[in-house]
Amino acid sequence: MSDWITIAKQAQCPAGTSLELVVEDRIIALYNVEGEFYALDGICPHNGGPLGKGKLDGCIVTCPWHGWQFDVRSGQSQLTETICQPGYQVRVVDEDVMIERNW
Repeated sequence: MSDWITIAKQAQCPAGTSLELVVEDRIIALYNVEGEFYALDGICPHNGGPLGKGKLDGCIVTCPWHGWQFDVRSGQSQLTETICQPGYQVRVVDEDVMIERNW
């Protein structure tokens, strides 16, 4: 059985923006791409930068520390195909944005 946890309200992350959240003991990066929500592990694998504070351009987020880029829909690195940032399943119920707790 899936375990879902509310991490934000829709209004906290308008279309075209990102949000850094601390959920239990994890840092989660939440993105709103044209009304669709996506969530990734919020720590950049390069040097620990805050992906939730990165610049979102369409579906690509750029880490503010060193410019690494990821597709927020899949976590796929735009620099090398061997790196994929872990993500979370997202669903919206009423105004709540939820992720599946998979840790």
